[in-house]
Amino acid sequence: MILVSACLVGVNCRYNGKSSMNKNLIDFLMGKNYVIICPEQLGGLPTPRKPSEIVDGDGHDVLKGKTKVLDNEDRDVTGFFIKGAKETLKIADLYGAKTAILKANSPSCGSKKIYDGSFSGKLKDGKGVTAALLKENGILVLDEENYREYI
Repeated sequence: MILVSACLVGVNCRYNGKSSMNKNLIDFLMGKNYVIICPEQLGGLPTPRKPSEIVDGDGHDVLKGKTKVLDNEDRDVTGFFIKGAKETLKIADLYGAKTAILKANSPSCGSKKIYDGSFSGKLKDGKGVTAALLKENGILVLDEENYREYI
């Protein structure tokens, strides 16, 4: 079983109300067992919503209470991101998922890089909140750019 970010298969759940549909990924998933998730919606955030970024750290730091997730109006949305990560982990456990293919660069789903917290489009090394929690629980976290290398 594979967890997959819902936006990557065409669900309009991103912060801007759109998807990031990836036809190659959809083709790859044909015939495989997978379940789609959107951690930000699972955490209670609406769609569309204000863009959010992790400040001064990454998802591991958010989970440890060392930093926050803020939206572009400086509103603290950390609780929504943590709740969404925990709900996603529950789904992974329920379905026995050992792999996740998540949206690159997202403050929830980024597996290698995330935006740097300045809302300037700059990336930094790090994981999103959900990606960090899944990794901490032994789940292989990939994105739409590198999934074929591992599966």
